[in-house]
Amino acid sequence: MSPSSGLSAQALPSWRRAVLKVGSSLLAADGGGLTPRFAGALAAFIASSHAQGRQVVLVSSGAVAAGRALLRARETLGRDLAARQALAALGQAPMIGLWQALSSRPVAQVLLTHDDLRNRRRYLNARATLHGLLALDVLPVVNENDTVAVDELKLGDNDNLAAIVAALIDADLLLIASDVAALYDADPRRQATARPIDRIDAITPAIIAMAGGSGSTVGTGGMRTKLEAAQKAAAAGIVTALFNGRDADAVQALARGVLHGTLFCAPASRMQARKYWLLHVPAVPGCIHVDAGAARAISEGGASLLPKGIIDAVGEFQRGDMVEIVGDSSSGEPGVVARGITQYGAAEINQIARSHTRDIKQRLGYSYGENVVHRDDLVITSEFGVAP
Repeated sequence: MSPSSGLSAQALPSWRRAVLKVGSSLLAADGGGLTPRFAGALAAFIASSHAQGRQVVLVSSGAVAAGRALLRARETLGRDLAARQALAALGQAPMIGLWQALSSRPVAQVLLTHDDLRNRRRYLNARATLHGLLALDVLPVVNENDTVAVDELKLGDNDNLAAIVAALIDADLLLIASDVAALYDADPRRQATARPIDRIDAITPAIIAMAGGSGSTVGTGGMRTKLEAAQKAAAAGIVTALFNGRDADAVQALARGVLHGTLFCAPASRMQARKYWLLHVPAVPGCIHVDAGAARAISEGGASLLPKGIIDAVGEFQRGDMVEIVGDSSSGEPGVVARGITQYGAAEINQIARSHTRDIKQRLGYSYGENVVHRDDLVITSEFGVAP
């Protein structure tokens, strides 16, 4: 019996471009290394979609698992971060080789980090590269650059990366191939009565609470990161489909526009691309503390952040970084008010805090303008009901 046979069949929304995320649990062989056992059906789906005039970008994990298999005789390698980064570097080639062996089209590797997505210029360069590869009829295979991405590797965040890539390329659909058939109302590994959920109209705290831990011994993500990814995709107007990538019947049904899994709906209108980028890409460590008046002017009046309303800056961020703007706790509404691209570094902000805009040049000896964060480079975090 098909693992997804108990799920209702539902129609996928019409789509022209999709991102398909494949986790390590679908690529790792039992004895180590990588196997086409499940990847073959997913590659066939990509080929079928291409034959129908559609475009697919693949976000694939598996590099660390592949690297560990190549050095499995070396038991002293360890599992610390440096060792995992070395394994990722070693395993990238066989991971790409697996997908190339399964594809009749050229495969291109694209490695991204949160730094690439935080920096507006590099973000747009990545976007142009992916669009260029699709125009060349190439299959892009995206992965986090684990050899240098410390936080990302520790978090196993390819689910969220896939959501950001989906927004980056203006995708219509995010497909997440998992080792479970759907989102369940309880952990199906522990409760035999757990029931799959066919459709989620909105991801609420109650839905998040259903997420369990990772069910895989080789991957580092779990259902929570998949829900986070679906939430980010929904904020960009992108529908997410979660399905069992180990079920060949379920994968083949996708090519016919049929989903056996969970469909996460999205609002009818899309968030402005730049606002989405500002809301979801990672901010640098540190923040700008503002008083109640500045917090109110930003959140309610759509104002830019001026030096007069700043209490202080925390951290060592630089001009052009993405930073969080935090309200003063004495205002009764502490927390992140907004986030945006700062025109001044932390040290500079602390010199001009509480000053009038006309005094910036006198205090610094130069000026980048009167706004610390311009309203065009700022997004209110509560505006779309999605946490950053």
